[in-house]
Amino acid sequence: MMDLGLEGRTVLVTGATGAIGRAAARAFAEQGARVALAFRHRREVAEELAAELAGPDGGRAFAVPYALEDTASPRWVVAAVEERWGGLDVLVANAWRWGVRRHPHARFEDVREEDWLPVVADNLTPAIRTVQCAVAGMRKRGWGRIALVSSHHALDGDRGQEFHGAAKAGLHGLVRSLRWDVGADGVLVNVVCPGLTAGERAGLAPPGPARERELSATPTGRLSTPEDIARTLLFLCSSANGNITGETVTVAGGR
Repeated sequence: MMDLGLEGRTVLVTGATGAIGRAAARAFAEQGARVALAFRHRREVAEELAAELAGPDGGRAFAVPYALEDTASPRWVVAAVEERWGGLDVLVANAWRWGVRRHPHARFEDVREEDWLPVVADNLTPAIRTVQCAVAGMRKRGWGRIALVSSHHALDGDRGQEFHGAAKAGLHGLVRSLRWDVGADGVLVNVVCPGLTAGERAGLAPPGPARERELSATPTGRLSTPEDIARTLLFLCSSANGNITGETVTVAGGR
């Protein structure tokens, strides 16, 4: 079996109470990593998951609040991990927010700035702040892995999702440039872009002809699962990934 080199590594997963976040946290814990679970609202879910993953000594996982709209939140969340475990090795930036969706019959130019600006701010700016806070310690230690979770809206687009797609596309631009700054210091940074994913609020059609059309347009004939996404994150954020950086890995069944 391939050794992913994650035993004893420290991992921060933001958006840890969503389906993808929970699957990722479990995947890293199964490899022996210590996992910090950053949450916004669902404290009980985060604390239950932390208890599940904490291990026999109770010290291998903990839950920590993380607010997208709080400019100080990324700094003190990263600081909490570094204080508890002596450093942060892996960041999985999975926190996001849908925000307003434009009505199909409304015109793009009629969407108010106060409606779309928070969508861009919440889905791009906190990720940049968190990466800034995380990368400093990684660079000093000469090793780090960062994975940003994007959305199929950034690549394929979707009616009414212009602002969400624009924000998520910013993550792709971030890693393409950041790779030049941190790569020589042993820090690899990539984007994972899920397609329509079972278990996530992905705008899926209900069972019926529309859902069948979605599946028939997917070469594998099935939607991705959160576990599919988690396994991709696990590889990219492990020692098994020795030289992949600045890339976008799409997990969408070949769509």
